[in-house]
Amino acid sequence: MTDAILPNQINARNGENGYFKKGCNPFAQTGRSKLQNQRAGLNQQIIKQMRMRAGAENLLRATSNNKVREMVGLELSYVNSNLQLLTEELEGLNSSVEVYQNVQEAENIPLIPLGLKETKDVDFSVMFKDFILEHYSEDGANFEEEIADLMDLRQACRTPNRSEAGIELLAKYFSHLPLLESRFFSTTRQLGIFFTWYDSFTGVPACQQNISLEKASILFNMGALYTQIGTRCNRQTCSGLVEAISAFQKAAGTLTHLKETFIHTPGYDMSPAMLSMLIRMMLAQAQECLFEKIALPGIRNEFFSLLKMAQEAAKVGDTYEQVHQSMSQTPIKDNVPFFWSTMAQVKTNHYRSLAHYFVATALLDHQCKLSPSDDEDQQEKALSQVYDSMPEGHSPLDILKKRDERKRIGKAHLRRAIMGHEEALRIHSLCRNLRKLDLLHDILQASHKRSLGKFEENDTEEDFTDYQEAPDIIPKTEHKAEMEMPMSTKVKVTDFFQRLGPLSVFSAKQRWTAPRPVRLCLEDRDLGFTLKGEAPVQVVSLDPLCPAAADGLKEGDYMVAVGDTDCKWMGVSEVMRLLKDVDEEGIDIRVVSMMDSGMALPTKSATYCGGIPKTYSMICLAFDEDDKNPRVRKVSKKMSFLNWGLKNRLKSASTLSLPTADYSGSLPWNKPCPTFPSSSSYNDSALY
Repeated sequence: MTDAILPNQINARNGENGYFKKGCNPFAQTGRSKLQNQRAGLNQQIIKQMRMRAGAENLLRATSNNKVREMVGLELSYVNSNLQLLTEELEGLNSSVEVYQNVQEAENIPLIPLGLKETKDVDFSVMFKDFILEHYSEDGANFEEEIADLMDLRQACRTPNRSEAGIELLAKYFSHLPLLESRFFSTTRQLGIFFTWYDSFTGVPACQQNISLEKASILFNMGALYTQIGTRCNRQTCSGLVEAISAFQKAAGTLTHLKETFIHTPGYDMSPAMLSMLIRMMLAQAQECLFEKIALPGIRNEFFSLLKMAQEAAKVGDTYEQVHQSMSQTPIKDNVPFFWSTMAQVKTNHYRSLAHYFVATALLDHQCKLSPSDDEDQQEKALSQVYDSMPEGHSPLDILKKRDERKRIGKAHLRRAIMGHEEALRIHSLCRNLRKLDLLHDILQASHKRSLGKFEENDTEEDFTDYQEAPDIIPKTEHKAEMEMPMSTKVKVTDFFQRLGPLSVFSAKQRWTAPRPVRLCLEDRDLGFTLKGEAPVQVVSLDPLCPAAADGLKEGDYMVAVGDTDCKWMGVSEVMRLLKDVDEEGIDIRVVSMMDSGMALPTKSATYCGGIPKTYSMICLAFDEDDKNPRVRKVSKKMSFLNWGLKNRLKSASTLSLPTADYSGSLPWNKPCPTFPSSSSYNDSALY
């Protein structure tokens, strides 16, 4: 499936960076876009049913009327049934792997991709304009174009191309988020912007004002997009397999970065246990592609080659067994699609059966008597390294030299191969979504017939009493799949709001007075002060008796404009050039003074996880950092998003706005603003 691009490659301006391409057309009728649209629709239905369930449960607790309780209980059962059906539909979407595969695939077992997390639209315009006016004392209307570009970029990230261009798009927005956080998201007040993302497995929404949820979700989608790129590769070619291996290793690296960077993330899909399982699954699929790459030129019917391929196949089976074990753990098993766990079981049995088939072929097809020229020592060493423990009463040399023993062990391996293929077919038949994959069934059936045919070729009537048990094969590989951290996780971007000034100074963490005019006049060819620092320059060594000081200039002030020229980004030499032509009439400048932020007010964090049972990864608690004794540490629960409504948000916004009192003190320019720990610290649940 090819991703449709918007007509004429519609672009959006990105400041001075040129242009960035938008994502796929969300209305394009590709298989992948249809699945994402269905996912978005299911998410809306799920949240509607959950709201109905929350209302019914509240009414059930509030009423004592038996008739009302009976009616509400009946309605609650209907809602729970609808939620179960919607969850099964969402599981079906996560099990739809065919649309993600390469159209040329004909002989490869399908791989499992991750679907992208869905999100709601976010309108930055009103809040950002208000914040720019209040905090930076500039007209927010002058930044409408930058805000529009930011919103276009976020919208494009909802439908990224299934290619490196899509990864670059997500990485670009991800790199902008720390800049936005520094510019607009203060620790002393909430901006009032809510980020809502839906769990990719349950469809349950998580809503936070903390931008860390946005960062974590974009990072998850980057990993998911890598998995979709990997499944799309043409695995019939060596270059396609190399690309698939790299994509799955980068997916594992991205998810590992997410797991190690963000803690207490809301939702099951980004919990540490789920991410650990997903990382194992991506590495297992990369290992499977490595096996296919080795087997692509063909497997030579030669003793050493067959033993090598046997251990490579056993390695793939072993990695999928670890994936299945992690899928069977609580709480993963309650949310992972049944299709995924059965697919992991099928591949475990399939590849282990292939390993036994290769060892059997090596023993049965190479039964000629060894001679010194056959390098007896090398064959004995190779066979001993295949087994964890040798069959009872046998040595590698006995098996190689004795034709009957060699045949008996070979047939034992064939029996295990046949039983493994039969088990894979049985598990395949248990899953409705797996039964739809005709290609998978054909591959399993062909492997089973091949092992049966090999067994019949070597079966004789006098061997009916032979019940030799084949030993396990040691998994071993020369090319182990390792997670790879993609270089494109962060890319160099230009701040959308660079006109506000250098981020090191003009950030949300610091507060200033509004720009005020000061008249500069020469007095004996002396301005009465010196300038210091990088952009923006700072007034130091101010003569308190100079005309500028009399007009309101203060020690440590930042110079933001000279005349009509903005100088936030100018160094000392550039500003001095603007001031060199000051005559007796003087020139007007504009300066700002840094304010003492004062006592930091406690911030309120809004986290809504749609009624998900609280687990270790979803409990949103805060504690007093100053309390060094963990036994007496006070723990307070966060307010629910449902209780933190619009009225309270507006009230909080007015309460948390610090007064812009005139600053009359003389604060050293390099002294950091003091901060005070609040008595009750509310930290969002998605944190660094």
